Amino acid sequence: MKRACAILMVLLGFLAAAQPAQAAAVTQNPGTVWSDTAGNIIQAHGGGLIKDGSTYYWLGEDKTDGSPFQNVKCYSSTDLKNWTFVGNVLTRQSSGDLGPNRVVERPHVIYNSSTKQYVMYMHIDDSNYSERKAGVATSSSVCGAYSYRGSFKPLGHDSLDDNLFLDGTTAYFMSEDRSNTQLQIYRLSSDFLSVSSLVKTLPQYEAPAMAKIGGTYYVFGSHLTGWSTNDNQYATATSITGTWSSWRSFAPSGTSTCNSQTTSIQPVAGSSTTSYVFMGDRWNSGNLSDSRYIWEPLTVSGSTASITCLGSWTIDAQTGTTSSAGGSGTTELRGTASGRCLDVPNGTTANDTQTEIWDCNAGANQLWTLNSSKELVVYGNKCLDASGAGTSPGTAVIIYDCHGATNQQWNINSNGTVTNVASGLCLDVAGASTANGALVDLWNCNGGSNQQWTRQ
Repeated sequence: MKRACAILMVLLGFLAAAQPAQAAAVTQNPGTVWSDTAGNIIQAHGGGLIKDGSTYYWLGEDKTDGSPFQNVKCYSSTDLKNWTFVGNVLTRQSSGDLGPNRVVERPHVIYNSSTKQYVMYMHIDDSNYSERKAGVATSSSVCGAYSYRGSFKPLGHDSLDDNLFLDGTTAYFMSEDRSNTQLQIYRLSSDFLSVSSLVKTLPQYEAPAMAKIGGTYYVFGSHLTGWSTNDNQYATATSITGTWSSWRSFAPSGTSTCNSQTTSIQPVAGSSTTSYVFMGDRWNSGNLSDSRYIWEPLTVSGSTASITCLGSWTIDAQTGTTSSAGGSGTTELRGTASGRCLDVPNGTTANDTQTEIWDCNAGANQLWTLNSSKELVVYGNKCLDASGAGTSPGTAVIIYDCHGATNQQWNINSNGTVTNVASGLCLDVAGASTANGALVDLWNCNGGSNQQWTRQ
């Protein structure tokens, strides 16, 4: 009997092992506070991911105490949602490049299979950004202690915002050369510890990131606007050293790249497909430790790349698939009575601007992102708002800086109405008008078609 039970247990174990792995889709909420598995706020700004086996490792800047260098932190995850803090892999020293009041930014890591070393490059500078150098560190394990190997100016050029790209076994280092107003792409030596040659010069962009998708290379970058966001752009080529296309935007125009700056482009290879994730930082210059992470699925068609500003989406690291989640996403709000869209007049971004309806045109001033906080966000940083926190019929519906109050929270209802959380009143086209320029306000919900909206 014992033998029969043992055989049965073996058979059951075999059958369980033979079953296909279950999906492990998780929800990403860009722009919210992300905490690690211990409940501490993740500090991994300006960094990137590297995959080892089935585990992803996230290395980035610790901004807990502001701008001066503190640590490069490392986190691990198998699902890209639940991140465990592993350790500080590079820490402040008493003096030198990693000393007090130093700048250490945009740490990125690649693995050298020949030397079996993880190699980190980073921007090294003084507090005035006058040195403009690249720093190098190495470790035998991805989240182990890194040995700092010093800094240099690549081939004598300035080096500010940087990144790495591994193409097979050939490694490239990209950095912004501000003196020559260029973005430089260098080939690294076989051990990845130095620059061997300059292989391509591109127009000046900072925050560079590169990916190879199919047979096409993509390079992404940001205009120079300090901590403020802008419409980042990208270019493509069939060879890194060949001719690159003109630069163009990849996020909805006017959203300032979903109010973020490019950090990395991360492939997520799974059993079904390989997806690509745009990683960006939404810098908070007044409190850098509260800078937010903006990750969005990157859609690629031919040689065209794009993101939409989804407030919530899912990713399955096991299968590599992504999808929008929970009815969130960036859409137009089309009035049922008029067929016209909720619109910010003339594309203005000024606080207190009252919204209206206008012919739908998919402009940035008509694209609204419903996020997990129930905010309807336009331009990436302005919220649909009941003016003055009003709760009475006739209150103007405006745009205003997002601040999390209930007068900026909305329920999208199955009957087509959009109700304000603070007042319970309906999003309403004043006077039931259907004309271009008709103003939008709050009103008692009455079932009228001027209070019904579809998301398209």
